[in-house]
Amino acid sequence: MATAATRLRSVGVCAGAGGLALGLEQAGFDPVLLLDNRTVTCETLRRNRPAWHVLDLDLLEFDPVEHQQTYDVDLLAAGLPRVKATASVRRGERDDELEVLKAAIMLMHGVRPRALLIENVPDLVTKPTYEPIRAYIAEELAHLGYDVHWFVLNAADFGVAQDRKQGVVVAFKDGRLDSFTPPDASVARHRTVGEALGPSMGARGWAGAAVWAAQAARPAPTLVGGSWNRGGADLGPTGSKRAWARMGVDGGTVADDVPDPGFVWDPSRGRIGMMPLTVRQAATLQGFPPEWEFAGGKTAQYRQVGQATPPPVGRTLGEAIRAALDS
Repeated sequence: MATAATRLRSVGVCAGAGGLALGLEQAGFDPVLLLDNRTVTCETLRRNRPAWHVLDLDLLEFDPVEHQQTYDVDLLAAGLPRVKATASVRRGERDDELEVLKAAIMLMHGVRPRALLIENVPDLVTKPTYEPIRAYIAEELAHLGYDVHWFVLNAADFGVAQDRKQGVVVAFKDGRLDSFTPPDASVARHRTVGEALGPSMGARGWAGAAVWAAQAARPAPTLVGGSWNRGGADLGPTGSKRAWARMGVDGGTVADDVPDPGFVWDPSRGRIGMMPLTVRQAATLQGFPPEWEFAGGKTAQYRQVGQATPPPVGRTLGEAIRAALDS
């Protein structure tokens, strides 16, 4: 972690459970303010970092005039809700995720950070259907003197045991974009689910943990937090559940604890012969450290984990942005 004398200042919006903020902290950025509109995620942030200034407020209602410590920070970081390709930036219909993205861009007018970081779906960067949204972002930021760069990275390339592609937008003023280099993969081989979760599977004495881990020899499919408004906790859509089943994991629910000594692992019996993952195991697959605590009940905790930016990705992006700012 960077020394106190060299640390930079950041603002985080749509901060969620703090995966991006934690990674940026490891890269040398201290938040002067973190904003999220869910009380349970704000409690998670405060529980882990009591010194952080956490504001429980919708981004659409945030006015930087009332929080002038945010002015001229080094970085504005936003882990925004996933924007849909059908959203229109020109017509008048309402789309909540797009409205949040537009609010983050408009916040640049008041905060005027040295750099901007937005994390979202990879399609935002790559798909032609998102071109109007990309054009809107580039145009608005150009008016403010920022140069924009788009790229996609995969968390698996940075030590996270999960195939998780993320679309990234960075913007710099004062020509700093010329000094920015998107992160290259930091690992030669992707970490597998078995490597990440094998020790925890055996933590209560289940004798089959090593055998299970040996066959779970691939990164996890992308964890999906799901909707806050409906349903319980599970590991994602049908395709993800099938991928988990091939590793002998029940992706249709989240467990209260890891297997006990009496558990019989037999995927041929269907779900009753497979073990679900715990929230803590899901957090491990996201790259959260074991000491990071999540507030709320099991479903709320899993929502936070699944929707987070993996902290190792946040750190990697923070280090690349910092290198450009320090150049």
